[in-house]
This record gives sequence, C-alpha cells and structure tokens, in this order.
Amino acid sequence: MGNIYYYFKTKDDLVGSVIEAYVLELRSRLASLDRHRTPKARLKALVREQVDEKEIAAQFGCPMGTLCSELDKRGNDLERAAAELLTLSVEWAEQQFRSMGRSDARDLAVALVAAFQGISLLTNTLRDPELMAREGRRLDRWIDSLA
Repeated sequence: MGNIYYYFKTKDDLVGSVIEAYVLELRSRLASLDRHRTPKARLKALVREQVDEKEIAAQFGCPMGTLCSELDKRGNDLERAAAELLTLSVEWAEQQFRSMGRSDARDLAVALVAAFQGISLLTNTLRDPELMAREGRRLDRWIDSLA
C-alpha cells in the first residue's frame, strides 16, 4: 500500500486518477463510433457495444454508473468529476439525436442513457445477461422508430 501513496498522496487523488482514465476511455470509445456514417448507425453501434458487455454487466454492473453512484454519496469534488462520465454520454447521444433532426434530442439522450444504466443495474442484480440483450433489441427498434 505504501507504493501507491508514492504516486498518489491521498485516496481522493487515486480515485480522481481512475475517473480521469474512465473519461479518456469513454471519449475514445465515443469518437470511434464516428466511423459509422449516420447518427442512427452511431447510436445503434453504441447499443451493440453495451450489449456486447452483457456478461461483464451481469457480474459487476456498469463500472461508470456504480462509480458515479458511490461517489455521489461523498459530497466532494469527486462526485462532480464522476458525473462527467454520464454527462459525456448524454451530450454525445444528444448530438446524434439532434443530427437526426430531433428537437427533443436532450430528452431522448437522457432516456437512452437512463435505459442502459437501469438495465445494467437489473442485469447485475438479477445476474441475467439476457435482460441486457433484450433491452438492446428494444432500443434498436426504438432508435429505428425515431429516424
């Protein structure tokens, strides 16, 4: 444990570094979806990526959602830093929906992120990866219906 404190002076510094790594990973992941030509295709690719991790979600839940939830209980700067993870997801999805010509893009983006956070919790709690697969299929149909 002493070696960790050589690099990180406090636990908050360590957690802050973890959050920063997640933010960089998420930014990269969202940027990689630009390879899809249309906003609809990008949104559906995001859904597929989430569903592809259904086994991990069943075992551990959503690491970003869990991190945000746990840090929110602390009432310090880390909660705001962790909130950036969900904010990035919502803003990215909002941009996609807006590119589809949706005036309700923000509401749709919040609904999409909320659907995946909720299904991640249920998938983990019930240890049933098929829940996430079914929700992914439902979200695909939902995205199709919005185009």
